[in-house]
Amino acid sequence: MPHRPNPGRRELIAGAAALAAAVPALLHAAGPTASLKGRTVLITGCSSGFGRIGALHYAALGAKVIATMRNMPRPEADSLAAEAAKNRLDLHIVEIDVTDDASVAAGTAKALELAGGRIDTLVNNAGVGITGPVEVQDMEATKLIFETNVLGIHRMLRALLPQMRAAKNGQVFNISSQLGRVIVPGGGHYSATKFAVEALSEQLAYELVPHGIDVTIIQPGGYPTRVWVNRNIYTGALKERSNPALLAAYEPFTRGMGTEDGSGRSADPADVPRAIAEIMAMPAGKRPLRRAVHPGNKPQEAINRVSAEVQLAWLGGGALGPLVKAVHD
Repeated sequence: MPHRPNPGRRELIAGAAALAAAVPALLHAAGPTASLKGRTVLITGCSSGFGRIGALHYAALGAKVIATMRNMPRPEADSLAAEAAKNRLDLHIVEIDVTDDASVAAGTAKALELAGGRIDTLVNNAGVGITGPVEVQDMEATKLIFETNVLGIHRMLRALLPQMRAAKNGQVFNISSQLGRVIVPGGGHYSATKFAVEALSEQLAYELVPHGIDVTIIQPGGYPTRVWVNRNIYTGALKERSNPALLAAYEPFTRGMGTEDGSGRSADPADVPRAIAEIMAMPAGKRPLRRAVHPGNKPQEAINRVSAEVQLAWLGGGALGPLVKAVHD
């Protein structure tokens, strides 16, 4: 049999990018064209947005999906269950509040029971945004956003990595943002949390190479999801309890706190689940560390390239070189 060389990571990424550009039209024209049959996917934050769309999309592609959300029972869970039942999808809904240790422990135990003891793919999607200048962010707001966006991911990793390591196989997707690489003044601690997600995820990717577990950081741009509504609730409450003199000191950044509506954003939120599904279908060990997702400007891509080059130049020739090269080459 003739030898067929494995494509390099850069070739795979280039091919994946071309495929991603064509996927939306293909899916709308002919329905799902790839298969995730045999995969079991757990997703956090499925009450709306990328989480809800993703849960239905992966299940439509054949995966068993454990869709999780907090504060159940709630109408969003009922409507998701009804949609799954209508389309005969293998989708189960479990309560998990990623900010609560006991909820994560109980929810992941239930999810593993539903999955027959094996969850091969974790999508850490749950997140919140709270805007406003750094000094305006009180400790209540600061603790909430870090508990959700950073510590929530850490709790889920610690709950589900042991069974992935035991299987010597698995996949983790952590939802970051363009703002995990670039910064907009007045954005609160959102960038701080997403920068933390970027660092945590890249370190984890190196450490999991010997265990056969891939890590991919998804970096969406701005999409018209319910995140704007939820963000305004948290930001409006922060503004309400803030000292007026402090708010005045940071005009104009504080003027619109709690009133942003995401207007002008028309990109399809399904872009993100489509990109994730495409990466799921790639060969193990050949998946990209990072994927920028948005039809418009992606300013973080230049930083992603430089970061990979620096990591390889700094550590590639030493004892940690094989781990770094496995992730970046």
